[in-house]
Amino acid sequence: MKICSYRRDDGVVRAGIVEDGVVRDAGAVPWSATSGEVVAPIDALELLAPVPAPGKVVCVGRNYAEHAAETGSDAPTEPQLFAKWANAVVATGADVILPSITHALDYEAELVAVIGRTARRVSESRALDHVLGYTCGNDVSARDLQFGDTQWTRGKALDTFAPMGPWIVTTDEIPDPQGLGIRTLVNGETRQDDTTANMLFSVARIIEFITEAITLDPGDVIYTGTPPGVGVGRTPPVFLAAGDVVRVEIDRIGAIENRIVAPT
Repeated sequence: MKICSYRRDDGVVRAGIVEDGVVRDAGAVPWSATSGEVVAPIDALELLAPVPAPGKVVCVGRNYAEHAAETGSDAPTEPQLFAKWANAVVATGADVILPSITHALDYEAELVAVIGRTARRVSESRALDHVLGYTCGNDVSARDLQFGDTQWTRGKALDTFAPMGPWIVTTDEIPDPQGLGIRTLVNGETRQDDTTANMLFSVARIIEFITEAITLDPGDVIYTGTPPGVGVGRTPPVFLAAGDVVRVEIDRIGAIENRIVAPT
């Protein structure tokens, strides 16, 4: 099942179930979606990020060995966590703002897990029972801020720095998230092309690690790390500029596209 979020003409945000190019109303929130009446063709609706305002946006750094290597880092022995906030979340088709305080804007294609049931101190073997489904994400990063500060928050959590979508594909359709092709294209050129099988820490292990310390609630999202091929890892580095279009594709889920724009 594909679950989206959309805004009605009266401004109310609703969950929807995507079937054969149309959206059925599914209630107030994606994690309790039930199929209702047809609303409209999907192309006629304003789609939002599938979780428009997550309570937590938990991110995992350096979760692919080759990505750690291209940034000059050793592969971690445990998941490395950092956070974004809801201000960063935008939908496919939305602009990503290139703020004037950075000159090193970068992309990171990531599989995003959406929590559907409260998870507290869950084992790896039961962790996926708490996942509603998966979506595409882009962990947009200002590298000069990320590496220039003593921690990553400012370089990672700026407004519009967490594109997500276009919908959630539920776990009945993706029972194993560790075998999905994942790619980034910038202006049509492939920059990243890998598989989630190469994650150092599986989605289940990440959830176990997080919930040892932090309770995950329905609607929380986890950006699970990016494969190699990011701009900062190239020789010389290649960063995003205003006008660039970044497309993230993940097999069996779909794709998101966002244009980089200068602030107005």
